[in-house]
Amino acid sequence: MSGHIKIVPNAKRVVVKAGGAVIADTRAAVTLLEGTSAGVLYIPRADANMSLLHKTSHTTTCPYKGLASYYSIPAAGAKAVNAVWSYENPIADVAGIKEYLAFYPNRVDSIEELA
Repeated sequence: MSGHIKIVPNAKRVVVKAGGAVIADTRAAVTLLEGTSAGVLYIPRADANMSLLHKTSHTTTCPYKGLASYYSIPAAGAKAVNAVWSYENPIADVAGIKEYLAFYPNRVDSIEELA
């Protein structure tokens, strides 16, 4: 049951940089709010440079969201291994994050929310 999860549109422009490159630039991000945790930004794959990401064999499972796949950002070096995750077939209650990516803030250069 994922009634404690909300997906809300983010009105700001979100830019993610890693390895000196812009990895994603979007005005269509959503913020996933889960319980009392800080919100997590999810960015549409369509607004990310997927050619800069390398899918890894790492996966994790969340009982509320499903199976997460991971990507590394080779240009950003060792700190960016498994820096990005995505629920490619999320549980129905959070279908709004399908085809979206999330980034660990400490594994990229920056995640900026701009006006």
